[in-house]
Amino acid sequence: MSNNNTPPDWSNFTVQLPIPIAVNKIREAWATQAMLETWFLRIAKFTNAEGKVRQPNDHIQIGDTYKWCWHGWPDDVAEHGKILPPKTNELIRFTFGKAGVVSVKVDLQNEETILQLHQENIPLDETAKMNFHVGCKTGWTFYLLNLKSVLLGGLDLRNKNNSLQLD
Repeated sequence: MSNNNTPPDWSNFTVQLPIPIAVNKIREAWATQAMLETWFLRIAKFTNAEGKVRQPNDHIQIGDTYKWCWHGWPDDVAEHGKILPPKTNELIRFTFGKAGVVSVKVDLQNEETILQLHQENIPLDETAKMNFHVGCKTGWTFYLLNLKSVLLGGLDLRNKNNSLQLD
């Protein structure tokens, strides 16, 4: 908890979630188009540095670019970015459009697996604060909970009915 006199740091945030799953299963959930589409995206298209589109079960690689589309949004509402070299202990690191850089890692805390997502380099204008800090943090919280549900054999919590107009 922060001191009320300290202004918020809008340039980054971290979402953490205990998830009782083996690290290799969590790593695999982030590793391919097919797996990302089971819990996160409607379309997760990756293209390698030579311009060849990866197959759904191909492992993504550093330098790949992506186009991501979500359920409930048309194909022209997409995020584009690039897979970056991960830093120490990170599973994955990628640019997230204009919203900064996202990294994912898994830590152990009191013998519990903790999934941690960190988004940094968020622009500091007022629109970015709401769209990228507040909006992305809210979105990532939901998708990480959905990942946990799917990996534990539970329901996919995403709304896949595109006829519903949910804000």
